[in-house]
Amino acid sequence: MSFWTNKRVIVTGGAGFLGSWVVEKLRQAGSAQIVAPRSSQYDLREAPGVRKLFQDAFRSFEGAPGFNRRTDVVVIHLAAKVGGIGINRERPAEFFYDNMMMGAQLLHESWQTGVAKIVIIGTVCSYPAVTPLPFREEDLWNGYPEETNAPYGIAKKALLVQARAYRQQYGVNSIYLIPVNLFGPRDNFEPSTSHVIPAIIRKCIEARERQEASITVWGTGRSTREFLYVEDAADAILLASEHYDGDGPVNLGSGEEISIRDLVSRIARLTGFDGEIRWDLNKPDGQTRRRLDTSRAAAMFGFRSRTPLEAGLRNTIEWYESVRVKSLLAPR
Repeated sequence: MSFWTNKRVIVTGGAGFLGSWVVEKLRQAGSAQIVAPRSSQYDLREAPGVRKLFQDAFRSFEGAPGFNRRTDVVVIHLAAKVGGIGINRERPAEFFYDNMMMGAQLLHESWQTGVAKIVIIGTVCSYPAVTPLPFREEDLWNGYPEETNAPYGIAKKALLVQARAYRQQYGVNSIYLIPVNLFGPRDNFEPSTSHVIPAIIRKCIEARERQEASITVWGTGRSTREFLYVEDAADAILLASEHYDGDGPVNLGSGEEISIRDLVSRIARLTGFDGEIRWDLNKPDGQTRRRLDTSRAAAMFGFRSRTPLEAGLRNTIEWYESVRVKSLLAPR
């Protein structure tokens, strides 16, 4: 039998970018029942909203023969307020409060209700601004995060402290995963809130269609990033949920580092934009370099990314172009 056959899974953020892929993978794995709450139904920043989510979920779970909440329920916490450098700088208080409160309330209610396991998704933004490459999990507490996204990073990192405290005092089985920057189909392409890959893809495609001579990109282009294809990240979360029960954080990444300058050039080539790329030096680069040590994920639950950056970019561009065509053809 599959690990997931008798499992009832609550996936917060299950309608979002990463969450939609996790829900899809859970269905493929044969999960008995999946609850993916919407923010319009439950405000996870408030205790009553979280309690109502658990009450409604368990009401639907408990009709199953032989159901045991302490062995059959897994909570995967993906709900988060996320965005690129610009939106993080504009709304630091929201990014801190919303992420802190959602995670803290959910973990507490998971313990109160009694579940088999809680899977918490952190962020690479929690690492110190200056961290030796590759980033190892042991480096997480060796400094303050990069200023442009520190409130978000600290709010997410605090959930690791909470998870360890609840494990120590109450015996709660919770794990904490740190994915690097994600990308892929279904990502957010809204210019004001998107991350770098969808933002550049949209800029290049729109500039190509309008026959514009140039696009402008933030910063110098010298900073580097590592990216993980979203479907690979979803696979990693399921593997960790099944095979990992440790209290230490685990990095999820591809091990492939690329400069923003090279990334933009590659996206321009793949989208067919052949104009000039201008760099706005008045805008921040963010953290200078990012690349994760992913050896713990390989050792603990056998995860290695499968999708090279170029293939993932092609898939993402193809998906976005198809969605844009459908939206242009849709009746108004």
